[in-house]
Amino acid sequence: MNKKHRKTLEQIFQQPVPAGIAWKDIEVLLKALGAELSEGNGSRVRIVLNSVRAVFHRPHPHKETDKGAVVSMKRFLKEAGIIC
Repeated sequence: MNKKHRKTLEQIFQQPVPAGIAWKDIEVLLKALGAELSEGNGSRVRIVLNSVRAVFHRPHPHKETDKGAVVSMKRFLKEAGIIC
């Protein structure tokens, strides 16, 4: 995991919950952590990390995630054993 990955991970675990994290940065972080990403229907992305599965929607028309998605990603990462 490089410095940019760590920064994205820290943003996800930050309090108060930030909005505006680029989804692309989250996907790159997940891949660096060893997650498997696959395309679903529409804007859905299926993610498997440490045997934990989740489905997220890519944000559109903007490229930044909202606070709710960041909270969900934080919960998913915790369930997968990733702690900041």
